[in-house]
Amino acid sequence: MPSILITGASSGLGAEMARQFADLGYDLALCARRTDRLDSLRSEIAAAHPSVRVAVKALDVNDHDAVFLVFDEFAEELGGLDKVVVNAGLGKGQPLGTGRFNANLATAQTNFIGALAQTEAAAAIFRRQNSGQLVMVSSFSALRGMPKNITTYAATKAAVAHLAEGFRADVHGTPIKVTVLYPGYIVSEMSGTSAKTPLVSSTARGVRSMVEAIEKEKKSARVPAWPWAPLGFVVKHVPVGVLRRMS
Repeated sequence: MPSILITGASSGLGAEMARQFADLGYDLALCARRTDRLDSLRSEIAAAHPSVRVAVKALDVNDHDAVFLVFDEFAEELGGLDKVVVNAGLGKGQPLGTGRFNANLATAQTNFIGALAQTEAAAAIFRRQNSGQLVMVSSFSALRGMPKNITTYAATKAAVAHLAEGFRADVHGTPIKVTVLYPGYIVSEMSGTSAKTPLVSSTARGVRSMVEAIEKEKKSARVPAWPWAPLGFVVKHVPVGVLRRMS
């Protein structure tokens, strides 16, 4: 069976990705800080798919040494890794210059430095295997500098997209693939988005579009495609004043 490692798998998009990849027959390597939720998810998947192997480990992606150790342990346990989804992250933040540097710093450290550690660890495994697919979960907000509470968050998501694209250039011509996902509004615990928010997608539908893009090994995808693919063009070109009102 193919195998996939998903970080931040204890809830939200990560947990739903685990369920949907289990439906496809993937063996799973799941990690997050909250192991009680991982254990519950493993039991749920094992009941639905007895033949799927589910390995779980505690991981705080800000513990960089642990990232390398856990990724290597998963690879050994599952006999290699076919895909790694860099998904763990924070969504908090405040407008710049308003005295909340601590919130923006935490987001920057987790979403970029933590993602860098994950990418390095995954890339080392893929280079040894000469195969694999790196999946970077960026954000629709990465398409342009964003105002208010998501300024730092959007900047980190733009940075990780460029990080993944740089790795793609490094491994061009090899069997190693890179996919960058730009999710729009999808209901999740981290986003705090409710099903009543305009343009929002349910967790199951939003993640299904992410899984489909990963399976097709797309280089990049705005997900779900409707309405986020056409809205991407709009967001890149609207005046700043309009962008501020949209945020």
